[in-house]
Amino acid sequence: MPFQSPNTFSDEQLSITELKQQLDFFADYQKNQFLARDPISDLVHGRSHYMDELLQRLWHSYEFDKIAEVALVAVGGYGRGELHPLSDIDILVVSQKPLPEELGHKISEFITFLWDLRLEVGHAVRTVQECSEIGREDLTVATNLQEARLLCGCDDTFYRLKMVILSESFWPSETFYRAKIQEQRERHARYHDTTYNLEPDIKNTPGGLRDIHTLSWVARRHFGATSLYEMSRYGFLTDGEYRELLECQDFLWRVRFALHLQLKRYDNRLNFAHQAQVAEYLGFTGEANQPVEMMMKEFYRTLRRVVELNRMLLMLFDQAILNNGEEDEAQIIDEDFQRRGNWIEARKPALFQARPETILDMFLHMAHDSSISGVSPTTMRQLRTARRRLNRFLHTIPEAREKFMELVRHPNALQNAFPQMHELGVIATYLPQWSHIVGQMQFDLFHVYTVDEHSMRLLKHINTFNDPASYERHPICCEIYPRTQKKELLTLAAIFHDIGKGRGGDHSEIGAVEAYDFCLEHGLSKPEARLVSWLVQNHLLMSVTAQRRDIYDPDVIIDFAKKVRDEEYLDALVCLTVADICATNPELWNSWKRTLLAELYYSTQRALRRGLENPVDVRERIRHNQQMASALLRKEGYTPQQIDMLWLRFKADYFLRHTHKQIAWHCSHLLRLDDHSQPMILISKKPTRGGTEIFVYTKDQPALFATVVAELDRRNLNVHDAQIMTSKDGYVLDTFMVLDQNGDAIEEETHETLISHITKVLALGPASLAKMRRLPRNLKHFKVKTTVDFLPTRSRKRTLIELVALDTPGLLATIGATFAELNLDLHGAKITTIGERAEDLFILTRNNGGRLTLEEEQTLSQALIDNISELAPN
Repeated sequence: MPFQSPNTFSDEQLSITELKQQLDFFADYQKNQFLARDPISDLVHGRSHYMDELLQRLWHSYEFDKIAEVALVAVGGYGRGELHPLSDIDILVVSQKPLPEELGHKISEFITFLWDLRLEVGHAVRTVQECSEIGREDLTVATNLQEARLLCGCDDTFYRLKMVILSESFWPSETFYRAKIQEQRERHARYHDTTYNLEPDIKNTPGGLRDIHTLSWVARRHFGATSLYEMSRYGFLTDGEYRELLECQDFLWRVRFALHLQLKRYDNRLNFAHQAQVAEYLGFTGEANQPVEMMMKEFYRTLRRVVELNRMLLMLFDQAILNNGEEDEAQIIDEDFQRRGNWIEARKPALFQARPETILDMFLHMAHDSSISGVSPTTMRQLRTARRRLNRFLHTIPEAREKFMELVRHPNALQNAFPQMHELGVIATYLPQWSHIVGQMQFDLFHVYTVDEHSMRLLKHINTFNDPASYERHPICCEIYPRTQKKELLTLAAIFHDIGKGRGGDHSEIGAVEAYDFCLEHGLSKPEARLVSWLVQNHLLMSVTAQRRDIYDPDVIIDFAKKVRDEEYLDALVCLTVADICATNPELWNSWKRTLLAELYYSTQRALRRGLENPVDVRERIRHNQQMASALLRKEGYTPQQIDMLWLRFKADYFLRHTHKQIAWHCSHLLRLDDHSQPMILISKKPTRGGTEIFVYTKDQPALFATVVAELDRRNLNVHDAQIMTSKDGYVLDTFMVLDQNGDAIEEETHETLISHITKVLALGPASLAKMRRLPRNLKHFKVKTTVDFLPTRSRKRTLIELVALDTPGLLATIGATFAELNLDLHGAKITTIGERAEDLFILTRNNGGRLTLEEEQTLSQALIDNISELAPN
């Protein structure tokens, strides 16, 4: 049934039941019009108009129109005539004098009636004087009153209210401007000053609707402009900027409207739970996560455009309202540029269009002079115009290529030039491939930033390797990078490392080819181009090897060293790897990863210096560890005979895969242990390799690994590495490397409690596996296909499997229990969590020794997939 205009409602239709039905008809109509792609402005303003008519009809039905000097006023977003399906309907009942008590009760009944209709009504009942007093004290109230619009009631009362609001003494323009700027800064800070939040707030995030509102509020207060269109008529927006802001607003409105259609309660956060449905409502199509990623790409690009316009226009307002910058004397830099205060500006109005390569000159000046903090608003406007009118990419201009390479080689460019080049769209104007990754987002919990923002953060992290203050956090990189002769090669690898994303195929291979061509085009030698291309193609090699391979296996080190080839490549790769991890997600880098990469780096460096034809002697390493551990134990008073008797129980692998300090720590407690029938649990007091080491010694039992990791999971502890060993006489010697939820070693005061819990579950055995944590909210909306791959290995004794699955609670325990069910022995595990994905390595043998047969591999693969599927969310 089509909706009916509230103006036509009869008195009989003004019941709660009838009006709810009419509101449902109107909501269905708007939803259908939205899905039919009606202009969003018609829907947003149409909803406001519908509410105008409904409130006016109800106002008259309550006979408030017969009461003198009282007016019903729309304020805030409703005052602007903008309503989304779940928007607050902000109204003000305003009078010239305090209302009699009886009338006050009747107005309360009116508001209650609106709430009974399930309308989100925000309201206030005040006199004109109260509006003045409260508005002067409260910026939010003052802002809402600025947008006051009469719905019905006394014209004279509304006129008096407007006179109060418009008076200069109410909120002087300069005071209002400063307050709104501070308010925006604080709001942006709540969202970490970035547009790239995984679950962004459409309204409040930097670049969101509030940034457009701020421009309107400032313009309205100072210039009297009541809309974006009027701002363009006043000359503070060009026609092109007006159309761009309108286009951005329309897209954000469409996203918000689609979100509100899906929700039951007011919210503006585009959560994972809603992104797929919103993308569908907006008409994005594709396989798997493509619709979400396409929608978010357009969303982030829109936010960037709003941020740029907001920044430029507020700078213009700053000049117009506060006269900042205009009185500074211009200091000539060269024939093309001058600086005014802390801003650089072009000296000619069409400089960038006449000679586009001078765009790069401007950033070279910024690299040379760190006191230049930005581009003047008029020059920013000129740059935006030139950017749009360029009919070719800047890299095709020989002079521009020279200037770009000068920037890449400049020691201050990573800090002073490249971030602003990115913010102002210059890198995308220079490099066509970069324009593809702007706003490119991946629908996962691992990549916090868009590809372009991640790449810029990577460059900034590389720059920190020059800073001695970063040494404690990145000791290897801070030693290597300052002595690197050709830092520009690492910079180019950083720019290109992810540039192939979003185009199908292997992004590393795509980027490697394009990086090689780019280097030759820009005058680099073939060996230099090969290094950059190799870094791009292999930028994930070191992190994958460190986190998902057994780096204590000499064969793994030799294979990695063969791929790296020499120390120059190794040095560049470790710097790129560390910066890449840090720039992907602020939560990723921890002392555990630092230790893993350091061990891989130094092991590879030794292998390269020793020569790959001279592999390490395993027996020599075992003897070395035994000698060093024995010396430590003898210092504690143990005799060589006691030590040798204990070690006769251990297999050679134990001495190969533990350091001499670990061996001495374990054995010191084992030599003091009286009752070997009871478990012995040790927890390291000091962080070991960045985490906490838990050593479990007990008689072997079924599913022991599963039992322990299930308990650690219940304690919100993350297992990152495990060495699973048995002695010759059937005791386990298991080591678990554990970090807390923040990626840190666990607090010492929790150790005794944890030992008690592990001891109890070992007594219960597999029965304890039933108790699992609930699935975290943010994992419910992700799907990761479980895959099991059997990795090639030179060893005939062991099987290596790599498993990828959704990182659900109880995953490790389920995997361990599956191994136990099939009578397989687990010897080691490397546990890697990448956002919502678990990517784990396990070292297995058959129960009687030796690697799995092809048939056993197939049985294991299917069992893992079946058992893990039972953990997945419905």
